[in-house]
Amino acid sequence: MSENNLNREQIEAAAAHLEKAELEAYEVTKLTNDYPEMTYKDAFDIQWEIRRRKEARGTKIVGLKMGLTSWAKMAQMGVEHPCYGFLCDYFTVPDGGEIKTDELIHPKIEAEIAFVTKKALKGPGITIADVLAATDFVLPAVEVIDSRYKDFKFDLKSVIADNSSSSRFITGGQMQRVENVDLKHFGVVMEVNGEIVATGAGAAVLGHPAASVAMLANMFGERDEEIPAGTFVMVGAVTAAFQCKKGDSFSVRYQGLGSISGRFV
Repeated sequence: MSENNLNREQIEAAAAHLEKAELEAYEVTKLTNDYPEMTYKDAFDIQWEIRRRKEARGTKIVGLKMGLTSWAKMAQMGVEHPCYGFLCDYFTVPDGGEIKTDELIHPKIEAEIAFVTKKALKGPGITIADVLAATDFVLPAVEVIDSRYKDFKFDLKSVIADNSSSSRFITGGQMQRVENVDLKHFGVVMEVNGEIVATGAGAAVLGHPAASVAMLANMFGERDEEIPAGTFVMVGAVTAAFQCKKGDSFSVRYQGLGSISGRFV
């Protein structure tokens, strides 16, 4: 990974700036406008500093997520490889629950699948096979992404620093062992207000959803971090993201894994 161009004070200032935008739900310009010299290492250091700030205030980290894991999404956002983020306790919305629109800026929903680990995973060199062997079960998830950047426009360094647009998530449906799900081919149908808005299959995530968890473990390994046993990991979007507004209700059906629903209030 690249070296740092920003000093500790700049990293802390950038983290405070982005976290305030998230907590108070207002848009900011992309971070590379303020720090054009920032590196990928700086971007991840800012994200980990936001995480440190939250944990210091007593927020629990309840999972991890990969973002921009479909080739289509990378092309749509003009970025060259996936990114990761962390999930906080207050991001959780119960299945069938309400998402408060005024706590967010311009939310979009994505259908995902989540892996829950039973063994720690630490890169480098983690493969799909390692991930499948370390998985306790998989279950459906819906991620509500919400970039803090104006008009949802950013580059990869800026989105990494902004915790990869993490904001809310819903999990539900049915838990399944990995051997009982065709992870590459299971289908997903997303409806908003009764209309089908997106469909997808597991292979949309880097060809195989477990490849996303392997990539996360290897990216963590670059920082000498591991994915602990018992970690909930959302692997990235199986469908295109769909922008929602107050009053919208949604339901996502997952082949062999049940469904998840919610509404924006």
